[in-house]
Amino acid sequence: MRNVVMKYCMNLICESKDYDENKLAIIQYGLEGIYITITKTIIIFFIAFLLGILKELFIFMIFYSIIRMPSFGLHATKSWICLFSSMIIFLGMTYFSKIVIIPLSIKCSLGILTIVFMFKNAPADTEKRPIVSKIRRERYKFISTCLAIIMVFFSIIIKEQFIANALLFSLIIQNFMISPSVYRLFHLPYDNYKVYLAKHSLQV
Repeated sequence: MRNVVMKYCMNLICESKDYDENKLAIIQYGLEGIYITITKTIIIFFIAFLLGILKELFIFMIFYSIIRMPSFGLHATKSWICLFSSMIIFLGMTYFSKIVIIPLSIKCSLGILTIVFMFKNAPADTEKRPIVSKIRRERYKFISTCLAIIMVFFSIIIKEQFIANALLFSLIIQNFMISPSVYRLFHLPYDNYKVYLAKHSLQV
């Protein structure tokens, strides 16, 4: 199904404007990302609807997206891995956020750790999208850390159990996504901007 959709979209693009091969490759990569995201989201939300946690999943994904955007993180190398892992993470953590009760002391400890590791590791780029600019990296680190502090603060003061847990767990998940150890676990390169800069300096 994906191949059919991608072929149709690329044919429309080629008919509307004459792009070179590099430009077409970039466009196709972007379209594939959009397709995978849409189909994955539809499947996960449908399962959440069947499980009766659709509203909670929507809230959880908003919280996660807020911290994901400036801190980035790893991407699965295959679409089926992305779908499978996303189902486990988002559906599992959404349900877990509904039922678990976290003592304040543990919540504070976890919150401090997420802030520290967010400051240490964010932003984490990928091989295909290295964050080359030092100014951008510093800006993303600052934004990510500030957002982590805000989310931890509200996870502590908010009385509604699910919201408080969802804020904290979304931070915990994203800390795994930007962790050098998790990159190594999946055999993915870390600090990709360093490799990019090294290659281009050699070329110069």
